[in-house]
Amino acid sequence: MSRPLRLVFIGLSLSSSWGNGHATTYRALLRALARRGHDILFLEQDQPWYAENRDLPAPDFCRLALYPDPAGLSAYRAEVAEADAVIVGSYVADGVAVSAWVQSVAAGVTAFYDIDTPVTLAKLERDDFEYLSPELIPGFGLYLSFTGGPTLAHLVHRYGAAEAHPLYCSVDAEAYRPDPAASLRYDLGYLGTYSPDRQPTLDKLLLKPARALPDLRFVVAGSQFPRDIRWPANVTRIEHVPANEHCSFYNACRFTLNVTRADMVRAGYSPSVRLFEAAACGTPIISDPWLGIESIFTPGAELCLAHDGDQVIELLTRCPEPQRRGIGEAARRRVLAEHSSDRRAAGLEEVLRRRIDGLARQRPVRAAATGGGQGRSRGARPHLRLVK
Repeated sequence: MSRPLRLVFIGLSLSSSWGNGHATTYRALLRALARRGHDILFLEQDQPWYAENRDLPAPDFCRLALYPDPAGLSAYRAEVAEADAVIVGSYVADGVAVSAWVQSVAAGVTAFYDIDTPVTLAKLERDDFEYLSPELIPGFGLYLSFTGGPTLAHLVHRYGAAEAHPLYCSVDAEAYRPDPAASLRYDLGYLGTYSPDRQPTLDKLLLKPARALPDLRFVVAGSQFPRDIRWPANVTRIEHVPANEHCSFYNACRFTLNVTRADMVRAGYSPSVRLFEAAACGTPIISDPWLGIESIFTPGAELCLAHDGDQVIELLTRCPEPQRRGIGEAARRRVLAEHSSDRRAAGLEEVLRRRIDGLARQRPVRAAATGGGQGRSRGARPHLRLVK
């Protein structure tokens, strides 16, 4: 049996799901890694907006430590230096400095987990290095990408990533499941933080149908929506749904709407964590279309695609109930088979162990070549390759 790994994650947030999708993504993945016996430390910068909205201040599946600023990470230097793998996430505050520090300190595998890959690449093309710079990418042993498909090759050939692997979001299928006793309070529900590039699609696929169907009930849940949006009378607004209530939210919806950010539509192969959460609850999904969605769920059988509001209206008013339930049940079966957090954790562990073993094989060769034994060379990096 393989020994447990010592893992350090530095991410946007684990303690608060307010205003971000990272926390639920990390929670599902880290719980599954913990079930596999690994020792996990999650480091999170203490931000006031998360401090005011912490819905998981003391996780039971890992150690959570808050640091005040990047300099505060020095308190965890030993843990970072001794870990088998250190994984830095996207949108970490002062992420360029944090990643440079990790690459200088860590002796094990280093990885960048990009939960926003298309957004990251768009920022890099604009010379916007908010949390990652091009120079840092070759210094990571692994680039773990929210986006699959052609983007993986782009990361290798354009930015010099040593290895690029898809690490899609996932869902804890034990925490998200159908509730036969739940009452369907809404005909269509949307759960997501406000984003300017998503709003036109939300207007088209939810607000337009709501105005056309005044006798049906709609709900939009999520923070940071502007006050000047004019919501139809039959649309309920919920400012925030804590992560532990997401399952109840989906079970209260006859259909749920998935809306994808513009950068992710352009890149394709970028499934949101909300897709997997809703599917695990057996709630039928209506989604905007994007390249690669058919590799995640089968359109027409496991989810419904809508290009405009008229197609949403058609689904809400004409989809037979047995067909509606069948779509939700098929999506749940697909999640259990391919998109559970246990499947993701097993895949990540395989990638990490292969890289860890590779480092172990390289060290004696490098030491002999240089006539020393002081650890691995920071200047060299492995041959570039793409593992799909």
